[in-house]
Amino acid sequence: MSWETQTTVSEEQVQFYKENGYITFGRIFTEPELDELRDYVDVMIENLPEGRRPEQMDVPHFEHPYLFKYLTHPNVLKVIERFIGPDIVLWSSHFISKREKDGMEVPWHQDGVYWGKMLEPMHVITMWLAVDESKIENGCMRVISGSHNLRDRRYEKVDRDNNLFGSEVVEADLDGTKAVNLELEVGECHFHDAWTIHNSSPNASQKRRCGYTMRYMPANVQFHGANWRRTHNIYLVQGVDRTDGYNTYESVPEF
Repeated sequence: MSWETQTTVSEEQVQFYKENGYITFGRIFTEPELDELRDYVDVMIENLPEGRRPEQMDVPHFEHPYLFKYLTHPNVLKVIERFIGPDIVLWSSHFISKREKDGMEVPWHQDGVYWGKMLEPMHVITMWLAVDESKIENGCMRVISGSHNLRDRRYEKVDRDNNLFGSEVVEADLDGTKAVNLELEVGECHFHDAWTIHNSSPNASQKRRCGYTMRYMPANVQFHGANWRRTHNIYLVQGVDRTDGYNTYESVPEF
């Protein structure tokens, strides 16, 4: 199969995302770019501290400026602009790599709940990039279509030994009939809203499943960093600030 990049987003795709809270997409990066990223994350995984799982590689761009090559890539920003406008802030990123036969489950959740009141309004789009192919058998992401329209969900605790997070949406608040498996080939991506309920199964297959979540928000979103439980940097990667100077942005490092 030929490797073709896609950077044009139609009005129909924008409308689908608004109505359903997610959309699958094609390949934004070239094959050499994706291969280079995979080689880089392979080394990152090999050098993880003892006891740290590869699903837990949160905000890796803080320690690896090289990743800004992808986070600020013109093709990425061109696509993101179609969903949130021309003034774009990089909110966060996270590698979730599920080892073959040992990948953890990600419970049903909404990203916006975990981020709490740190962002106002809670308006974040996540691009999920398939570093490896992401299929049902190795734990691809699932979404509840349209779930972003109802934000007040109840949560219950889950076993942290087997789950990446410690709580999940209660079953009564899930409409399983609207669950969609977001299978991807290597290099493809999908997008989801901060309030879209999503999860993924454990990886019991013989194939690793590594994805890179790249998270962006429009530049009118205020980041209440003083109340955050840890130091967290945000970056104005395109356009101008729309918070009247409320936000403080770090400079994009050289890469």
